[in-house]
Amino acid sequence: MARITVEDCIDKFPSRFELVLVASNRARKLHSGETPNVDKDNDKNTVIALREIADEKLSIDELKNDLIEEYQTVTLTEDEEETDLNNDIDDTSSEEENLLQLSQEEKDEVIGEKKNPNEETEQIDAEMDSSIDEISESQEEVSD
Repeated sequence: MARITVEDCIDKFPSRFELVLVASNRARKLHSGETPNVDKDNDKNTVIALREIADEKLSIDELKNDLIEEYQTVTLTEDEEETDLNNDIDDTSSEEENLLQLSQEEKDEVIGEKKNPNEETEQIDAEMDSSIDEISESQEEVSD
């Protein structure tokens, strides 16, 4: 049989890139021991994969799903997804409840810290001014 080319398969996928990804994934699976759906004819796995795609021996959706599963790192079952979602909701609710349970004094303290961020800066400025005054006075005494 004559060698198959990308042009023989391009009408099955919207882009060459997607075709190459799917074909290479199928070739890796053939290399790892899966049974080909066409005669081997002493061809390499990449050619066999392209021949399977051209002959539509595997559905396009099946090839795409195999590719997605190959690159997927975490697989959750429906129960795990539901549990994770419920845990996230519970965590958010408990944080909100904790904030609501703060005493008025704690709330005022938090608000006060946010309202007066310059208070510490003003104290440092005052200390620097007094230090500068002391240095100036000591320089005047030395020069006299």
